[in-house]
Amino acid sequence: MDSLPFSQSCENNKAPILEVLREDFADRRQVLEIASGTGQHACHFAANMPWLTWQPTELADSLPVLRPRCVAYDGDNLLTPTALDVRDDPWPVAVPDALFSANSLHIMAWSAVEILFATLGVNAGNDVILAVYGPFNYDGQYTSDSNARFDAWLGQRDPVSAIRDFERVDELAAAAGFALQGDNALPANNRLLVWRKGI
Repeated sequence: MDSLPFSQSCENNKAPILEVLREDFADRRQVLEIASGTGQHACHFAANMPWLTWQPTELADSLPVLRPRCVAYDGDNLLTPTALDVRDDPWPVAVPDALFSANSLHIMAWSAVEILFATLGVNAGNDVILAVYGPFNYDGQYTSDSNARFDAWLGQRDPVSAIRDFERVDELAAAAGFALQGDNALPANNRLLVWRKGI
C-alpha cells in the first residue's frame, strides 16, 4: 500500500467526513464522486458504507493516479474509475441518488463550478443528495489565517483557483433546485456542506 498514490490530507479528514456521510447517505444506493484524487476517500467510504455502490471519477489525465488504489480495493461495491470533467456535455455517467466531492471547488475555475451546478439542475432527480467538502469563506471573510495563506498559495499556483464564498455556492445550488441540509464544521477549518434536491 505504501507505493500507492497518497494524500496526507485525505488520510487526515476521511474519518470525520465518514462520520457525517454515514448519516446523510444512510438511505442512498449509489454515490458519484467527482474529483476522486488518489482514491483514498473512495476506498475508505466504500469499505465503511457497504450498502453503497461508489463511482469514482477524475479528469482523464489524472486517472493513472486514481486507478491503482481502486484496483487494489478488496470489495465489490467500488466501480471502475471513469473519466469525468464537469464541463463535459453530456456527462459520461448518470447522476445517481447521491454525489460527493472533496477539495474540488477551490481547484476548478469558477466557470466550471457554475457548470457543475447547472448540470445537476438538469440531470439530478428529486431527492438527490450532494455533499461537498472543503474550505469556504463566509460573508466574504476567511475563517482562519491558515485559509487566507492557502488561498494566496492557490492563486499563485493557478489564477483560476480560489477558496469559494459559501453564499455564492449556495446560490448556485438553490438555482439548481438544491436546498441546504447541513453545514458541518470539520477539522482544519474545512466544512462539509450537504444539499438535497427538490424538497
